[in-house]
Amino acid sequence: MNEVKCECGHVNPIGTVLCEACGRVLDEATKEQKLVDMRYEGTARRSQTYNKTIIDKIWNFFSSVKVGVWLIILTLIASGIGTIFPQEMYIPPTVPAELHYEEEYGWAGKVYYELGFHNLYSSWWYLILVASIGISLVICSLDRVIPLYRALKTQRVDRHEGFLKRQRVFWITEEANDIDFEKIKTRLKERRFKVREENGALLAEKGRFSRWGPYINHVGLIIFLLGAMLRSVPGMYVDKILWIREGETKEIPGTEGQYYLKSDKFHLDVYDKEKDDKVFEAALEQKGSVVKNFQTDVTLYGRSKETLPGEEAELNKIKDHEIRVNEPLKHDSYALYQVDYKLNELNKMSFKLTRKSDEKEYGDLTIDLYDPKEKYDLGNGYSVELKKYLPDFEFDENGVPSTKSRIPNNPAFVFNMITPDKPKGEVSFVAIRQTVEPGGNNTYKMKFNGVDYKNVSALTVRKDKTLWYLGLGGAIFMIGVIQGAYWNHRRIWIQRRGQQVWIAAHTNKNWYGLKKDISNTIKDLGLNEPIDQVQEEKST
Repeated sequence: MNEVKCECGHVNPIGTVLCEACGRVLDEATKEQKLVDMRYEGTARRSQTYNKTIIDKIWNFFSSVKVGVWLIILTLIASGIGTIFPQEMYIPPTVPAELHYEEEYGWAGKVYYELGFHNLYSSWWYLILVASIGISLVICSLDRVIPLYRALKTQRVDRHEGFLKRQRVFWITEEANDIDFEKIKTRLKERRFKVREENGALLAEKGRFSRWGPYINHVGLIIFLLGAMLRSVPGMYVDKILWIREGETKEIPGTEGQYYLKSDKFHLDVYDKEKDDKVFEAALEQKGSVVKNFQTDVTLYGRSKETLPGEEAELNKIKDHEIRVNEPLKHDSYALYQVDYKLNELNKMSFKLTRKSDEKEYGDLTIDLYDPKEKYDLGNGYSVELKKYLPDFEFDENGVPSTKSRIPNNPAFVFNMITPDKPKGEVSFVAIRQTVEPGGNNTYKMKFNGVDYKNVSALTVRKDKTLWYLGLGGAIFMIGVIQGAYWNHRRIWIQRRGQQVWIAAHTNKNWYGLKKDISNTIKDLGLNEPIDQVQEEKST
């Protein structure tokens, strides 16, 4: 039940349309056709033969070219939607993603976030789409390439007359007893055909390797998709932004606490009209100031040993480096690129606790705007509690003080000033150029005493171990494209039947070239010119 035996003796898998050996038509419906479908040599494909078990149904689903095309279309649509708003990696790190998208883009941003488009390329459903394309490519290829390979490997030179008659190029020459077959063989070999002879029949073939071009394409695409999916595997791909201030030491994101970076100094150079080349003079007059170079002098540290959560890491210095644009710091497959900067960002603010009546000072305090303390003891019974800190102060839609971000662009404070004569303290709201005393007229105030600025560098941290997969997949894909585009599989069958010579030919493309090969081969040998049955039918 699983095999079909041809009259020639060859045993074919069930579902075979043309005998793999002699080409005899085994399917009743095909016998009624004038030409046979030679796309897969009439072989039995699993997807067209079995449809009983759940494995058969899954195989048949993914072996469909239509399913593969729709999977690609859905992936392209999802990728396009993912470009409408910035991905999460490109939004400010100071605001949670669920708040940022809704605040910036309204209800569309909220839907965008809820559906996972904010982190599209590592979302589970997008990876399933990509994996489905890969599965479809694998099953489509196996469903076709294995039967095709088997049929081409087992094909005989002497083919059945029904097979020859149903080829697109076919004709018969009557009374051709004196045809010189040796000259035909010589001319075919000169045209780089591989010639086989059995029982007086000839099979000339060349370019069979071009039939594997589409399947090599599939191999390249599968490797490429594998590389794309590996980007979601920890340790394979990192693309993050590190904002670091002068004098600050931070863990490099994506290194799992293995490496730390200290910003020693930030440099910004601009073009000078007097010192630099006159070629920039017009641009400088128009722009006023043009950046010549910006760089960050850094020190790279490595963690000396594993640490427990909350424990301070022990660091060993690895090297110093000057990071400039297009001159990254590279170490252990990581690269840190200079991409942006921010000058004179607020870093610390100093205040003095002062009695308002006579401006007498009772101590000063300095607040680290990135790591403020809850209480500052000034001695002699004087202290200041920081009840609330708003780094980027604004009033929300209800008139309540809030912060737009964690960056101290417009810091505001709620102080509780505790003194010997005011043991419960006095509350004061202090912002830049603004002081509010909710409890009425206070005896004491927080007097602004100075500010400390720092320059901030933005570094892109990159690590990509998937490039080899992407490059290899792309190269294999192009090899398949070239293989299938610039060569074609040509076969010519020549058989002597009594006083007649039968010639049939087939190619997977470029029929004009095939007919030209035949014409040059049989020229001056007394054989009729080749007949294209498709063209002949159109002309009639």
